[in-house]
Amino acid sequence: MIGGYTRSLIGSAMVGAIVALAFLALAESSPALPELKPLEIYFVDVEGGQATLFVTPAGQSLLIDTGWPGNAGRDADRIVAAAKNASLSKIDFVLLTHYHVDHAGGAPQLLAKIPVGTFIDHGVNREPGDQPTEQSWENYQKLLSSQSVKRSIAKVGDILPIEGVRAEIVSADGELLRKPLSGAGTQNPACNKTEQRPADQTENARSLGTILTFGKVRILDLGDLTWNKELELVCPIKRLGPVDVFIVSHHGWLQSNSPALLVAISPRLAIMDNGADKGGSPSSWDIVRKSPKLEDLWQLHFSNEGGAAHNSGDSFIANLPGPDGGNYLKLSVWADGRLEVYNSRTQTAKDYAATR
Repeated sequence: MIGGYTRSLIGSAMVGAIVALAFLALAESSPALPELKPLEIYFVDVEGGQATLFVTPAGQSLLIDTGWPGNAGRDADRIVAAAKNASLSKIDFVLLTHYHVDHAGGAPQLLAKIPVGTFIDHGVNREPGDQPTEQSWENYQKLLSSQSVKRSIAKVGDILPIEGVRAEIVSADGELLRKPLSGAGTQNPACNKTEQRPADQTENARSLGTILTFGKVRILDLGDLTWNKELELVCPIKRLGPVDVFIVSHHGWLQSNSPALLVAISPRLAIMDNGADKGGSPSSWDIVRKSPKLEDLWQLHFSNEGGAAHNSGDSFIANLPGPDGGNYLKLSVWADGRLEVYNSRTQTAKDYAATR
């Protein structure tokens, strides 16, 4: 009887081992499950504008801003190249943070090169006295009326319909999030130490700001939201809570990136959409670099204004001084909190372990 029981255990163990090997072989031969794939984010070099392409594990895409017009379609070509790199044949959503020409100006050229499902914006242009901005707005209106694309006007609190990622609007057309997000709501000690500035009257203050959550990772993009609006958003309490990745506001210009904001969000990584001669102001760079929990600051360009003292090391910069390389940065985000930043110039990547 004891011998029969022993043989039964041996048989069960052998069956279990065979089943385990079969599942292992199946896993190795099957495509990665969506939940095991990363969210991929391409920071396209549009020379001091913005064009940030998010691609979810399910294959949906969100492009935040379209870069500049003109330049023989340079920015649209670079965005399409990133889309092809991500195996996209269309872009599901294009979010225009505001109508300044370096953010919305490239929309018509982009749509001529790749299909777009829906454009998202904050409503009408609020800076009609600025000719380039008004022209950008008028071109966008013509695009909407002449093409078979959808338009959605976003409001604070809206959740964008992107599968697998929670993308919540926290600023829109001058309105700001009022109720703290989950995990936020504590007092911000940096508010009393941050200077007050006059209210910005341009389209910058109307920027669509979005906080994207993928698993344990939170990513913040406020477009060109300016200093005074930042203070309204994070003072006297921290309405946003901590983030893992901060897409540096306003290309790293001194009109944005207040100490109160950086203390409130305390990012692990910051990625700056600057150009060689646009953005990367030394005072703004210092505030971001010195934020409480920052591990690394990545840049699309070496900032000529910043000089040696106010630029990250070469390995953290996609484009160094010299011929225009159009190099990009790519951030891969896993739901468990792991991060990886790839620099297309150096063709190397840096990994960041999950912290929570």
